[in-house]
Parts: sequence; C-alpha cells; structure tokens
Amino acid sequence: MPMHDIWFESWSGILLADVPSLLAFDWTAAFTAIAGILVGGVAGAVALKVIAGSVIRAARQEAETLRSAAHSDAESTRQKAELDAERAAKDRKAEVDREAAEARAEIKTAQDRISKREDTLDEKLDRFASRESAMDKRQSKVQKREDEIVAQAEAVAVRDADITARLSEVADLSQEDAKVQLLERVGHESEEEAAAVKRGIIEAAESDAKRQSREITIMAIQRFAAEHVAESTVRSVKIPSDDLKGRIIGREGRNIRAIERATGADVLVDDTPGVISVSCFDPIRRAIAGESLARLVADGRVHPSRVEEIVANVKSDMEEQISEKGNEAVMEAKMRGLHPKIVEAMGKLHFRTSFGQNVLRHSMEVAYLSQVIADQLGLDGSVARRCGFLHDIGKAMDHEMEGGHPAIGMEFAKRFGETREEVLNAIGGHHGDIPSTSPYTPIVMAADAVSGARPGARRESMELYIQRLKQLEDIAYDSGSVREAYAIQAGREVRVIVDSGRVNDDEAFIIADKIARKVEDEMTFPGEIKVTVLRETRAEATAR
Repeated sequence: MPMHDIWFESWSGILLADVPSLLAFDWTAAFTAIAGILVGGVAGAVALKVIAGSVIRAARQEAETLRSAAHSDAESTRQKAELDAERAAKDRKAEVDREAAEARAEIKTAQDRISKREDTLDEKLDRFASRESAMDKRQSKVQKREDEIVAQAEAVAVRDADITARLSEVADLSQEDAKVQLLERVGHESEEEAAAVKRGIIEAAESDAKRQSREITIMAIQRFAAEHVAESTVRSVKIPSDDLKGRIIGREGRNIRAIERATGADVLVDDTPGVISVSCFDPIRRAIAGESLARLVADGRVHPSRVEEIVANVKSDMEEQISEKGNEAVMEAKMRGLHPKIVEAMGKLHFRTSFGQNVLRHSMEVAYLSQVIADQLGLDGSVARRCGFLHDIGKAMDHEMEGGHPAIGMEFAKRFGETREEVLNAIGGHHGDIPSTSPYTPIVMAADAVSGARPGARRESMELYIQRLKQLEDIAYDSGSVREAYAIQAGREVRVIVDSGRVNDDEAFIIADKIARKVEDEMTFPGEIKVTVLRETRAEATAR
C-alpha cells in the first residue's frame, strides 16, 4: 500500500473516533492545521518515496559492486590456487626425480661394491685352493719325515742300548749307579751355581742395605748423644776410720744381721781400709742398703732399732726418688698419657742395669734413636719414640713375675692403659719372641742393638766373656772343613780358615752363612757378630 494512503487512513480513523470533541473546537484553525498536516504528509510521503528510491538504487549499486568484487576475488583466488597447485606439483616432481636419482646412484654403488667383493672372494678362493694344495704336499713331506725320524729313533735306541751294555761291561757299573753318580755330580754343580748366584744377590743387597743403614744409624747416633753410667752388683760405702767396722758388726754380729735382714742385701766387711761393701743383685735393695749404711756411719749410733728406723726412712725416700726419676724420664722423652704405675716402673729402671748399662738411660737412648730412624724412613717419630721408651719396661718387675721381660712388659703396659698395637708389639717382640706386626718393632730392635753395641755401653764378666769366645769357636769348628777358628774383637767377629783343597769360593760363602745362622740360634749377645771365612792356598818351594 502506498505511504500516503497509510497516512490518510490513520488520520481519518482518529478524526472519526473523536467527532464529538472536534465539534467544540475552532474548526478554521483545525482545518488549517489539518491542511498543513495533509500537505506535510503528502510532502513527507513524496520525500520518503524519493529517499526510498535513492536508497534502493544505492543498495542495488552496492550489491552489484559487492557481487563484482566477490566474483573478482573468487576468480583471483581460483587462479592463485591453480598456480600454487601447479608449483607444488612441479616441486614434488623435482623432489621425486632427485630421490629417484639418489636411489639409482646408491643401487649402482652397491652393485659395484658387490661386484668387487665377488672378485675378492674369487681371488681368495683361488689362494685357498693353492694353499690347500701346498699344505697337502707339505703334510705328505712331514709325514715322510716323521717316519724317517721314528726309524732313526728306533735305530738310536738300539744303538744306545748296545752302548749302555758295553759301558756297563767296561766300567763294571750298572745304569742305576751311573744315574746316581750323574745326579750327584749335577746336584753338586747346581748347588755351586746356586751358591754363586745367591752370593751375588746377597752381596748386592747387603751392599745397598749396609750403605743405607749406615747412613741412618750414623745420623741417629750423631743426633743423640747420652751420658752413660755403668753400675755393678757391689756398692762401696766409705767410712772415716776402721774402728767403725766393729760397731757396724756389733756384738756377736747383731748389728750387721739387723742391716742385712732389714735391707735384704749382704754387707761385706773385710780388710780393705776405709770401705764397707754392700752386695745384692737387686739394685733397689742394694741402693737402700748402701744409703742406710752411709746414714748410720754419719749418725754414729748403730743398734738394731736405729737400723730399722734408718732403713724405713731410706725406703720412703727411695720411693720418692723412684717416682722423681720416672717423672724426669717421662718429661725428657716427652711422653704423654702414661699411667702412674708405668711412670713408677720406668723410675725403677734407673736402679737396674743390663750388662752394666743403666736400663733407664738405655731406654732413653733407644727412644730417641728409634725416633730418628723412623723420621728418616718417613714414619711417625712420636710413635717410634714411645715404643723405644717402653720397650724394656718388663725389666722393672721381672723378679716379681714369671716369664721373660718382653712378655711381662707387654702384659704390664696393656694392663695399665697402653692401647697402641704398635707399642705393645714393640715391647713384646723387640727380642723376636713374637712376630713383628708393625714397622716400629724392627726399628726398636735396631735402636736397641745400636745402644747396646756402642763401645763402653755394656760390660760383662771375664768368665762370661771367655765362655762366649769359646762358644763362638766351637760353633765354627762344628761346621766341617774348618782348620782353624778364632774369636777376635772382643767376640764381635769370628774368623774361620777352611781347607782350600776341599772348599771352593762358593762353598766358603755357604759355610759363613751356616755359621752365622747357628750363632743366631744358639747364642745370646748384644749387637752383632761378624763371620769371616778365609780360604787360603799356600805354595811352598825350597831353594838349595
């Protein structure tokens, strides 16, 4: 329906519905207004129609433009897609061609390689065939040679049996006896060769070991020098006059018996002017007896009650002196963590001697020598010093306990808090009583030998000295083929002269080694004993 018709119907309906109201108004103004409205409506309708037409035309133009643009875009998209598809197809075709070419090249290479392998295999087969042929020929030759050797061996066996029979007839010696003689000769020659080899090895080892040990020992001795006091089993007490001897003896010997009973030592009163001697193997009791006797002589009052009083005081002082000596030794050796009982035992060693050598001073020497040797060998010097310091502690109580001083010393140290296995093994094994389980034990053994072997360190009685020399010579004579044997250098060396007609140079070396081993097993001695075997050939002629 046209727009102006719509407007007309709308306004007509409004006017007809409200007729009574309209009759009361000013109709001129109303008609004027209506006319204006109608004119405006017609103008609006015309304008609306014009505008609608222009809008429709614009919409149609825009739609046509959009359709054209869409067609152009679709056409360009189609062309682009066709171009892309064509380009992709060309690229794929080129890639496929390239892969095909690579595959053909690989196939050709594999074919060439297979062909070469086939050629190589053919060559190898040809060589194997030729080798097999050569081996067959060689095997036939070897078999022929083996047959010849077997035939020759059989002929040699027959000839050997014939020769053996003839030799047995000529020499009047069976085959078994000949074997025994041959084995004895070979064994003797082998023993001489082994002795020569052994001598060479030992001489080289001894030369190097002596050089190194000499350097270490000399350095240890040079770095430690200790004073030495030798004591005997007798102590002399000076008296101002010989009249005091009678007072010491007392009526019917009661005073001297009281002294001996209180001290446990023997008092010797003889014709020696100005001297009374005290004899006892226990150095502590000997020291108590000597000091008590000296105080009695100085006091002048000698009777049994006074003797008991003086001896009691000296014993008390001796205990303090033992403790003092032990503490001084511990401080000098820089020992730490020792039980008071061990310190007391070390103090007792001040009054004990071994072959005339003070055991406490000897322990100090061994302690410092062990430290120096251990330092030279790259070991712990403090541990070595502790081992050397305590190694002879068993000598402080060996009269109270059963067993040798190494074993009881190790047990004593272990009982009173010594836990180091190296120290305990050095105490118990420094004389070889138990196996060495640490390097410090042989170090202590070496330091012990150095301390005891230095000149003047120890002394022994003339009887023991002569007995040791005789025992050395007897051991040398028992070795066989020995003409003469002499112990020289105070028993530090034994020289043996053997029969040069019965003993060669290598056998002389064996005899020296046997004598040395036997001396080690049968004798007890400080330091070391050198065995020298001399083989001498004398040629004599007389001119007339």
